[in-house]
Amino acid sequence: MKLRTRARALALQVLYEVDMTGHLPGEVFTQRLQDYQDENEPALSPELTEFARQIIAGVIPIAEKMDTLIAEYAPEWPFDQLAAIDRNILRMACWEFAVACVTPTKVAINEAVELAKTFGSDNAPRFINGVLGSLADHEEALTRIFTQKT
Repeated sequence: MKLRTRARALALQVLYEVDMTGHLPGEVFTQRLQDYQDENEPALSPELTEFARQIIAGVIPIAEKMDTLIAEYAPEWPFDQLAAIDRNILRMACWEFAVACVTPTKVAINEAVELAKTFGSDNAPRFINGVLGSLADHEEALTRIFTQKT
């Protein structure tokens, strides 16, 4: 797994646990980061660790708003039936290309599909690709909504 993809995987695992259990994000992040450092693969660099932290800190405060917009802009997929892992992959990708604007849309979608292949069900990659394609069609509107001062 590429290093930047590993950073996204770390963020996904943290977001999933926080979503499912309500554990504190900082504590979960610290534990998952330690788990990553204990693995046989190289530890994440400080830059990649910060990238994972930014995803987590960016997604959590606006998760409900993102969920509403995902449901609105991708109505053919009932949001209440989404698997938690898929929901968090969608949130992350949407945050990367429409909120933080740190990743080109196609790259964010490809990375999300890769995460879905690793962590999701057999149908998850195609599903994630389809939903994010619908969201990408409305990227400018999403970016405007998320960058409005409230």
